[in-house]
Amino acid sequence: MVSRVRVWLNRTYAENVFFMDQLRRNPSDRAVEIHATHGDPDSPVLAAADTAELEPESLSPAGYVEYALDQCARRGIDVFVPRLHQSAIVAHRAEFESAGTAVLAPPPEAVAVFHDKVIAYEAVQAIGVPVPPWYRVRSEDELLAAVEELEARGHKACFKPASGAGGVGFRVITRTPFSLMQLSGFPSPYVPLDLVLEALRQGAEPVDWLVMPRLEQPEVSVDCLTGPDNRVRLAVGRTKNGRRRGFTLHEQWLDPARRIAEGFGLHYLSNIQFRMFGDRPVLMDVNTRPAGGLHQLSQCGVNAPWAAVQLALGEDPGEMVPPFLGQDYTVVSGPRPLRPVSLPQQRPEATEPLPAVPAPATAGQTGAVGATARALPL
Repeated sequence: MVSRVRVWLNRTYAENVFFMDQLRRNPSDRAVEIHATHGDPDSPVLAAADTAELEPESLSPAGYVEYALDQCARRGIDVFVPRLHQSAIVAHRAEFESAGTAVLAPPPEAVAVFHDKVIAYEAVQAIGVPVPPWYRVRSEDELLAAVEELEARGHKACFKPASGAGGVGFRVITRTPFSLMQLSGFPSPYVPLDLVLEALRQGAEPVDWLVMPRLEQPEVSVDCLTGPDNRVRLAVGRTKNGRRRGFTLHEQWLDPARRIAEGFGLHYLSNIQFRMFGDRPVLMDVNTRPAGGLHQLSQCGVNAPWAAVQLALGEDPGEMVPPFLGQDYTVVSGPRPLRPVSLPQQRPEATEPLPAVPAPATAGQTGAVGATARALPL
C-alpha cells in the first residue's frame, strides 16, 4: 500500500488554493494531506488545508527556519513548498532532509541570483538571454538622468524595486502634471515625474529601483518544471494581452526560459516572464517559486504541482508535453470558503504555537475572496 504524502505550504498566495486542489486530484491517485500556515487567519489557504496554524509574527529569517524545522518534524511533512523566507530555508536544506522533508525550491545559489534584479539581468545576459535597457537608481539625480535618457530614445520610463516579487512597486513615469484626472476612475500606475523627484528629496529612507523602458504586450509567463539534474521536464508559456489569456509552446519564449532554468539550476517550479521590447522578447522577471497562475496549465491537460511533488520525492515523471493547448480564456473573481470562525489572532507574547485546526469537512461555508481567480473560457 502506497503511503499518503504530507505537503506543507507556508504563507502562500490565495490563488494557491487551486495548487492544493490539483495535488489532491493527482493522476497517480495518491492520498495527499495538506498543511498550511499563514499570518492572516482568514486566508483561504487555511480553509482549504487539512490542518492549519497561524504563523508567529516578527520572526527573523533564522528564527523562521527553526520554526519551519519544528513544523516539519511535528507534522511529518514529506514535501515543504516555501514562499516566505525561501532564501533562508533553502540554505538549510540538509537539515530539512535530515528531518525527512524534501524542500521544493531551487538551491540557495539560484535563489540568490534572482533575488536582485540587477544581478539577475547581468547573469542572464552572460548566457545570451536578451534583457531591456536598465538603470539602477538610488537618488533623485540618478532617476532624472535615467528617465531623460530613456525618453531621448523614444521610450516611456517605468521603475520597480530592484528586489521584490510580482508587480509590487511598479510605476510608470509621466510628465503630465498631477490633476483631477488622476483622481477620477480607478487608481493608475502612472505617477508624475515631479512628484517622484520631490518624494525622493523628502524621503528619509533610501530607495533601490530599477528604471527601464515600459515593455509592450504580450506578456508571456513560462512555467518550468526542472529536475535536480538541471534538466527541464516541462515548459509551457501562458500569454497575457489585456484580458485575453492563452497558452504557447513557441520557442521564442520557451528556449530562453529553458536556458535560464537549466543554466542556473531553477529546480522544481519556477516562472520566467518575458515582454516585447521592439520586435523581440526580453526578460522581465524570474520567480524562483510556483506562479499564482500555475493551476491554469490544467487547461492543457497537465498537473504541474503533482509532477513537482513527484520530483521532490525522487519519482521522476519524465519529460512532459501538454497533450493539447487550452482555448483562450480570461480570469474572474469568485467565492471561496473560509473557516466558519476565524482562528484567534496570534499574540506577540505567546510562547507556544497555536494548535492546528482541521479544515471543515464541508465546502458550504460562505465567504467571498476577491483575490482568488478561476480560469474560464471566453
